Amino acid sequence: MTQRLHLVFGGELIDPTKNAFKDVNDIHIVGMFPNYETAYNAWKAEAHRTVDNAHMRYFIAHIHRLRDEKIEASPTEELDG
Repeated sequence: MTQRLHLVFGGELIDPTKNAFKDVNDIHIVGMFPNYETAYNAWKAEAHRTVDNAHMRYFIAHIHRLRDEKIEASPTEELDG
């Protein structure tokens, strides 16, 4: 069985229209998750918690894709949809 690890992280951006962090030392690492669904739930909780700050953004990194670049999967495929 393939392990599909996902990292959820975020922080304050320099400009809300770009993906550059204001201070990389202040990046909030939410955690590593064993599947997309749990990563998405963690991402959503953090995004809702910081919704009043337009400069805050959270992301899901597909760590399993870094381990094996030959595997291609869409978010819906990872949710068994």
